[in-house]
Amino acid sequence: MSITADRLAKTYRRKRGSEPVVALDGVSFRVEPGTIFGLLGPNGAGKSTTVKILSTLTRADSGTASVAGIDVTKHPERVRHAIGFVAQKQVSDPMDTGRENLELAGRLQGMSASDARARATELLDRFSLTDAASRQVKTYSGGMARKLDVAIGLMHRPQVLFLDEPTTGLDPEARSEMWTELEAMARAEQMTVLLTTHYLEEADRLASRLAIVDRGRVVVDGTPEQLKDALHGDAVIVELTHDADIAAASARIATIDGLSEVLVTGRTIRGRAASGATALPVLLAALGTAVASATVARPSLDDVYLSHTGHSYGSAA
Repeated sequence: MSITADRLAKTYRRKRGSEPVVALDGVSFRVEPGTIFGLLGPNGAGKSTTVKILSTLTRADSGTASVAGIDVTKHPERVRHAIGFVAQKQVSDPMDTGRENLELAGRLQGMSASDARARATELLDRFSLTDAASRQVKTYSGGMARKLDVAIGLMHRPQVLFLDEPTTGLDPEARSEMWTELEAMARAEQMTVLLTTHYLEEADRLASRLAIVDRGRVVVDGTPEQLKDALHGDAVIVELTHDADIAAASARIATIDGLSEVLVTGRTIRGRAASGATALPVLLAALGTAVASATVARPSLDDVYLSHTGHSYGSAA
């Protein structure tokens, strides 16, 4: 295995007299070599803490972990040489140029000056940053700076790359461009990638396998398609009007046969039915003019999250 995490636990102690914060509560998973593995969960679920332990930035209170076959507690220095790490916050020096940042990263990893220059040129081209190579990073857009951060993590050709929320803060267009770059990078580098994200679409598109994390625990893992296919039937989603009586609508829904896993969040009602096309007319008839909109869809990762945690992803994010 390229990455193993076995019953990782971590509690943060705050001020004296305050309750401790349980960040991880027995997190376990395995990552096969050469795959993009996603840790999906809302903010505060424990994703970043898991990555910090695996990348030797902090220690678990209990449990074991290895990266590239190396025990993270016994040989942290060997782990650091085997991995690349792209943190949530910008790691490049804004006063240096893109090329200077890359070459410095390579030299710090023990590369010769000529090898660092060649690798920097290769990565600048791959991430479409060649034209900006001689500009100070402070002049880069958010998307360009994020691409440079990923390139810095790749400089020494790591066996494992950690991407911690790589597209947080990017606008939709820049995020889509970054997804395309990450997909191309994974094919070109043929390395293991561990991606943490709170974007459902990002996990669905990039991860070949993923684990859904909620409140410090892995609630389910598998390929995105396996997880969605395990939910039989259709998702039925209804948005109520602003003047609708939520309590009355909920009571009516409870009388509908064939609708299960019903969850009311604000004015949104979600449920599951063996046949959405059959259940939806019955639901609309029961709610009448209280319905603002209604949709039927095949299962999504949001539905997977709801099924395994009992609450919607949006309410937890």
